[in-house]
Amino acid sequence: MEDYFKSIRPYYDHEVPQALQRIKKNSLIAAMLAYAFPNDTEEERIARLLSCQTVADFQVSIMVQVVEKAIEKSMSGFTYEGFEYLDPSKAYVFISNHRDIILDTSLLNVALHRNGLGMTASAMGDNLLRKRHLKTLAMLNRNIIIYRSLPPREALEHSRLVSEYIHDCITHHRNVWLAQREGRTKNGDDRTQQGVLKMLSLSAPDDITPLQYLKQLHLVPMAISYEFDPTDVLKLPALVAQHQGVAYVKSQKEDFENIIQGLLGQKGRVHISVGKPLNEALDVIEQEHKHLNKQLQAVAERLDKEIHQQYKLFPANYVAYDLLHQTSAYKDYYNEKEFRQFERRMNNRSKSGDISQEKFLEMYANPVKNKTNGN
Repeated sequence: MEDYFKSIRPYYDHEVPQALQRIKKNSLIAAMLAYAFPNDTEEERIARLLSCQTVADFQVSIMVQVVEKAIEKSMSGFTYEGFEYLDPSKAYVFISNHRDIILDTSLLNVALHRNGLGMTASAMGDNLLRKRHLKTLAMLNRNIIIYRSLPPREALEHSRLVSEYIHDCITHHRNVWLAQREGRTKNGDDRTQQGVLKMLSLSAPDDITPLQYLKQLHLVPMAISYEFDPTDVLKLPALVAQHQGVAYVKSQKEDFENIIQGLLGQKGRVHISVGKPLNEALDVIEQEHKHLNKQLQAVAERLDKEIHQQYKLFPANYVAYDLLHQTSAYKDYYNEKEFRQFERRMNNRSKSGDISQEKFLEMYANPVKNKTNGN
């Protein structure tokens, strides 16, 4: 039988041992294992890696341990809510705001694992997987490969294939994580791209409406909130270039630097909130709007509203809002120490009176605006 999803799917279990043999001596894998298992010898780490026989083994025995170590070393707290409302007999598509290349989905997997729920297959752009060992690692970690920069006709066919694969995951009781937009939100203004929802609906059969098809996927809004974004300074050049209307060209190592800094950099507190499936809302939207584009726009707006409300605001967010707008509207939400701490962070990462400082403040202030304005 033809392997229909081969170009985008993660490894099947029988492919895992051979994949691990290929990467066991890679320097990145060695560094990752040393980070997670500092008391093991090199031989013990490799033995631990090669003992994994399935994707689930790798996720639980290796990746969860790496992320647990990151929680221990780079966060002052990791909290989550809403998982108790999910039905363990169902699979869900988590549609989430996107801050960190690796950690957003990895932290969700830890929260799911701690709650006795199945971990996710998660979408990842092929721009991050140009090196063979990175692609192997992604496929071991149940990533769905999203190919960027395809010609229009091929892009449509690829989107349809991804849509079919996501439906296949849900049918076979596998949770899925999707960012609400292509790429990370750099300015803190989280918005769902209609194209993500369009892609999900592409594989709807003719005898069911697109929104009724989306109901089968059990769409769950998710918000992940970092008290401090360890990659905030790395995001500034792109934000400044966008403000100035000039093209921003990534350096060759930029994505890799973001991954490492995101994993190791200090984040303060981190919180994940998952909402309830949007099934009832989808019924209402379908009754209110007749055209598909209007329906998908309404679904995107509903997701935005849920994600903004679920977002956990920290003192840094309120300080940034007050500094940006030169107000003291939120002074009751932070103390002098928290104000000085954020001010130091801002001054270390941006120049006073420069557009970079405004962009830095917006990054932290926009979630306050979105949550309080109900946008």
